[in-house]
Amino acid sequence: MNQNNGLIGRRNFLNLTGNGGIALMAAVAGSAFWGVQANRAIAATVEPPSPDAALKRLMEGNQRFVQHKAKHPDQSEARIQELAQAQHPFATLLTCADSRVSPEILFDEGLGDLFDIRVAGNIVTPEVLGSLEYAVAVLTTPVIMVLGHERCGAVTAAVQGERLPGSMNSFVKAIKPAIAKAKDESGDPVDNVVIANVRYQIEKLKQNSTIVSERLLDEKLKIVGGRYDLDTGKVTLI
Repeated sequence: MNQNNGLIGRRNFLNLTGNGGIALMAAVAGSAFWGVQANRAIAATVEPPSPDAALKRLMEGNQRFVQHKAKHPDQSEARIQELAQAQHPFATLLTCADSRVSPEILFDEGLGDLFDIRVAGNIVTPEVLGSLEYAVAVLTTPVIMVLGHERCGAVTAAVQGERLPGSMNSFVKAIKPAIAKAKDESGDPVDNVVIANVRYQIEKLKQNSTIVSERLLDEKLKIVGGRYDLDTGKVTLI
């Protein structure tokens, strides 16, 4: 996370985030996060795409991946240099940490295009929530996708009621509320909870973040759920 990226003046930040921004500003005003760089906006700002345009770009990239027509953009030496001082990702992805679910590959994007937050079970922990708020308030990404995937190990453990060793049981506990939401669904119980968990984590995100909810009200942000099919490579919107 580059501190120079999208760091904005105090007035602009408050305009972006409203009362939620005031609270966040108060919390970090004396920290090194803002520092000297906080007092000057990036000279050349990048206008983010609309939420619909950002989502369209994501899904078109996944279609290229599925059709084996990937372009592998933004991976050149020039792109590395371009991003050295600032990043302007057009979308934020909260995905499972599974090695088969790499967003830049699934959506045929490159360096600096996606702000990735990856954790087993794609759950919204306090740390994940803070990262999502950073993406919204500072990076101004117009779309967040919470992406679950077929045969998720974390979801499987939760459905089977397994007690995992060490701290691994924490993500099982975080997924359990989604099980109740899927109990009346027919079909594969694990896949049902994969989808229910995506919806549950989106619900948590909206309920627990003033910053996010205000951006949604301003129609500057869209939050969507997705399911990744391990067999086909296709992402389906939920």
